[in-house]
Amino acid sequence: MNRLRTAATCTFAIIAMAGASAETAAPTTPEPQAAATVFTRARVASLHEEAGNRSYIRLKLLPRSKLPFTTQIFRVRDRSLLTDLSEGAWVKFASRHMDGENVLTAIHVVPACVRFQPCD
Repeated sequence: MNRLRTAATCTFAIIAMAGASAETAAPTTPEPQAAATVFTRARVASLHEEAGNRSYIRLKLLPRSKLPFTTQIFRVRDRSLLTDLSEGAWVKFASRHMDGENVLTAIHVVPACVRFQPCD
């Protein structure tokens, strides 16, 4: 019985020392990884400009993006992205949330998705 108590005390002492050394060790921060650009398929619902030189695009997202057919508005800071776009065009786009708005960072025209066929 005495041996069992001694073994248990030693085990708890080792665990306590390991925990104390882990707490005193300098915390390591993971290296920031470059985020890969994720492109989402959508259909252009409308293009419009507001006063103050702000351009916006409304995109109807496909349901595969884990949202039912949703229309979202994105601010376009670089108007050259919109040169080849028209309403109803199928596109792949990337966006980022900046300054409280969804901002379009990249967009290009792609072929239309055919129902029940895989789209890239």
